[in-house]
Amino acid sequence: MSSEMAEAIRQLIYEKGISEDLVIKTIEDSLLAAYKKRYGTSENAVVRFRENYEGVDIFAKKTIVEELDDPVLEITLDEARAYSEEAEIGDILELPVDPREFDLQSVMLAKQTTRQNLREISRDTLYAEYKSKVGEIIIGYYQRDRNGNIYVDLGRVEGVLPKKYQSPRETYHPNDRIKAYIVEVNKTKTGPQIVLSRTHAEFVRKILELEVPEIYDNIVEVFKIVREPGYRTKISVFSKREDVDPVGACVGLKGIRIQSIIRELEGEKIDVLKYDIDPKRFIKNALSPADVKEVFILDEPKRMALAVVPDNQLSVAIGKQGLNVRLANRLCDWNIDVKTEEQFYQMDRSVDLKRAVSELFTEEEEEITRLSELPGVPESAVAALKAGGIELIEDFISLSEEQQAALGGISAEELQAIRGIIDENVEVVEEEAAAEEGIPEEGTGEEEEAYECPDCGARVTPEMTHCPSCGVELSFEYEDDQES
Repeated sequence: MSSEMAEAIRQLIYEKGISEDLVIKTIEDSLLAAYKKRYGTSENAVVRFRENYEGVDIFAKKTIVEELDDPVLEITLDEARAYSEEAEIGDILELPVDPREFDLQSVMLAKQTTRQNLREISRDTLYAEYKSKVGEIIIGYYQRDRNGNIYVDLGRVEGVLPKKYQSPRETYHPNDRIKAYIVEVNKTKTGPQIVLSRTHAEFVRKILELEVPEIYDNIVEVFKIVREPGYRTKISVFSKREDVDPVGACVGLKGIRIQSIIRELEGEKIDVLKYDIDPKRFIKNALSPADVKEVFILDEPKRMALAVVPDNQLSVAIGKQGLNVRLANRLCDWNIDVKTEEQFYQMDRSVDLKRAVSELFTEEEEEITRLSELPGVPESAVAALKAGGIELIEDFISLSEEQQAALGGISAEELQAIRGIIDENVEVVEEEAAAEEGIPEEGTGEEEEAYECPDCGARVTPEMTHCPSCGVELSFEYEDDQES
């Protein structure tokens, strides 16, 4: 029996992972509970384990008295001297308690309490151990399948790989080795439930740390990983050292490192690209393996961008069922529209975007000043205006509509079309505003000396007697040198 106890204690300590102190404390508490049920109190009970846990003994501490009032806590001098001839009144003796004195109910209660407490301790210990491993990689073996969920033998516990966390590329058979990512650990009545995943983006990050020493050493850092499990993964990386190529470090010599990761993911395609703080360059990289010619930011607050690719690269940039551009959107956190060069030219673009296109495909762009440079103006209309002495846009818009209509060789419809083209492509400032406010243009010789009203600050001139804004009376005094 003693050897059975020692073996049970060793099993709890070494196999169940329960600490030695917890095992001993649990057994002590159970024996004390049985003692209390038999004698009504456990204050005077002492539990001692024998060497190597070969057994356990219970002792009752009793005070030696002349007259016995409480047989549980006291003992007479005559009874005490049967155990020790040197016993005296007031001494305290520890007397062994025969477990056979316990009734069956007390013994059963002690056993039940011990088992229950040890089970709870074992569950709590395992839960704490695996809870600290959330976010780590673990290796187990295929055990069984139930409703599409795979149960994995992890040693002392069982993990579950739910169907939603399984890659569509993968199939498993009994005793297959499974490497997975611990997503969460839940506490249940039967023990901790370890939820595993092979589709999580962090699963790829952890494999990268195992395969790429530069990532493990924080020389190369992973900015973000997006994934369509079973199909494609995009990984953006950057280096903290200028002499280290982050993409090259992840790919490895002749691709050996990335191939190892691809094998672990059962052939899933992986794009490793360089992160860039410039959104244009980052979007260009994110659309890999497509060759992107240029990226335009359409609306920065709304994070909308346009990527222009050669005609033969459109399908590569978009990917099968839009997968490549969809992953690029998630990686960059931008809404990316992909167009070919031909589609791009046919778009109805704003003035700024047109100028950006000109800068992209021409070496130099000059400011549009002549009517002949405007897009869409018929050559016949340009020739007619030139015959009337109108070549510059500025000259045309300085004419009133009546004056424009008086020009020969051009119809009213053509004049209306030219006005619309100018409104769309040319921004007219200052001169129009000055004309509307009645301010003479510089160099006309009609400039008047202007002052500010001392009360409201409105513009006033010397011929005014009252402020046109607030009505205050005005008076202008000139110095002799000014009058002269």
